[in-house]
Amino acid sequence: MKRVVVIGGGSAAGAPAAFTAKLFYKDASVTLIKREEKTLVPCGIPYIFGTLKGVDDDVFSNERYKKRGLSLVIDAATKIDRERKVVKTAGGREISYDKLVLATGSSPIKPPIEGSDLKNVFFVEKNYEYIKRFLEALSGKKKAVIIGGGFVGVELGDELRKRGLEVSIVELMPHCLQTAFDDEFCELAESKLKERGIKVFTGCKVESILGDEMSRVRGVKLDSGEVLEADVVVVTVGLKKEVSLATDAGLEVDERYGVVVDEYQRTSDEDIFAVGDCAFKRSFFTNKPSMLMLAPIGSYEARIAGANLFKLRRRNEGVIGTFSTAIGDLALAVSGLTEKAAEAEGIKYVVGSVEIPDKHPPTMPGIKRIRMKLLFDAKTETVIGGQLSGGYVVGEIANIIGTMIRKRMTVDEAATAQVGTHPLLTAPPAFYHIMQAAENARVADQR
Repeated sequence: MKRVVVIGGGSAAGAPAAFTAKLFYKDASVTLIKREEKTLVPCGIPYIFGTLKGVDDDVFSNERYKKRGLSLVIDAATKIDRERKVVKTAGGREISYDKLVLATGSSPIKPPIEGSDLKNVFFVEKNYEYIKRFLEALSGKKKAVIIGGGFVGVELGDELRKRGLEVSIVELMPHCLQTAFDDEFCELAESKLKERGIKVFTGCKVESILGDEMSRVRGVKLDSGEVLEADVVVVTVGLKKEVSLATDAGLEVDERYGVVVDEYQRTSDEDIFAVGDCAFKRSFFTNKPSMLMLAPIGSYEARIAGANLFKLRRRNEGVIGTFSTAIGDLALAVSGLTEKAAEAEGIKYVVGSVEIPDKHPPTMPGIKRIRMKLLFDAKTETVIGGQLSGGYVVGEIANIIGTMIRKRMTVDEAATAQVGTHPLLTAPPAFYHIMQAAENARVADQR
């Protein structure tokens, strides 16, 4: 009898789960249920407001499902009948399954800030129609305040500045991007934001959002009493996991960390898997619960679940966390533990730092200097983290570091890595970033 797979959710985790399921189980019927006809690429949402031409430039194509022989249902899954192995939808459908994958994602946290219901106050919803209304509302606007200086807040601020708006970013923590980077990299980001004309207010709490007599936003009041003028406000303070479908079905759910899964992405029901933002995660380094929610992590989990549906093949080793972003021509990237994170976990470490051009010789046009910091566990001598700033290539170097972490490469293995170099494309062979940082860490460890 033909095996039936149903995927609930069509974004960064749902899509690769469906593709992987079909790749490993070619005879299976794979159906993906998603709420909207047009699904936005989550990481591309900030760029709709500046770099891209509009909302339709950030849409995941439904043709990809058809080309791979998948069935697509545009509807909202509302209930799971585990006894009958059926998913019920808002449109009245009942879709049977042998194996079900939950990829219900996350939604923006909406803190109880007075005035957050005013007109022209927005959240970064992963919803085509909502983002389209947001974009249209910017017409004629001159001043924007962004509440939250994480990746989305910083990227959106930079994009709105490209549109000519006066932009202010308000962050509660001492620095923007502080949950991802050590202070010196946060300071580089803030310096670049200011250079681009964006005002940055750190260590500040928003007391209220102010409106006029027409219930339109007119400003943001800080706890210092200062008022920042605004005719549009965007709240980007984090995400909450969407777990109601799993909770209602009686699956084991951790209130904070999401749908509980094992190392194979199976939930408390062995015929139901969970992946992406909605799913429970553990740290690669400590095995403790992790709140990391990233599209690449969702894809990683999806490829595990999709392969394991009818035969266990892949295991989740825990999340490492690799981030990258760009502010103008400055790119920043990180993989694994920062110094702050290592210290918080009581992990003793050694640091190797370098600053080397991304091309060679140093007279090459268009050259960017890349700053790198590599962390090694002092006991095992394995790579546990890396941070970079410089040209756009740092995003891919961070990916390499993530692989080094996962493979538990030692400082000597990193220092003797075999790489290819080219004057137009990379740092010089004698001083390649990763190898030189590892050498510097070895020297530092011997002092």
